[in-house]
Amino acid sequence: MAMDRIELAKAGYRAFAAGDRQAMEGLLGAGFEFRSPADAEGLDREGYFARCWPGAGSIVEFEFVRVIEDGDEVVVTYEATRQDGSRFRNTEVLGFEGDRQVSAEVYFGWNL
Repeated sequence: MAMDRIELAKAGYRAFAAGDRQAMEGLLGAGFEFRSPADAEGLDREGYFARCWPGAGSIVEFEFVRVIEDGDEVVVTYEATRQDGSRFRNTEVLGFEGDRQVSAEVYFGWNL
């Protein structure tokens, strides 16, 4: 039986906030693909860790505004607080195959 995908999604945010790469490695599928306005052509798993992971540990809190599971996707809108106290809001569409996250589409929000 597959684990609750909403909980899997939240676990990914917790791993990012903690800078826990081992936990994140266990959550992502081998064919993981990351897309954002800055990465329109997409990043594979290795590219994600090279480009995005250096920011891990810089967020002290993710406050989930909405988390919606729809089939193999979880849509997450969150407000994040950085270590310096500044805040921002993003929405992400996370794709899953079984218990592994295989995609992330990030839509940058705004500073709060």
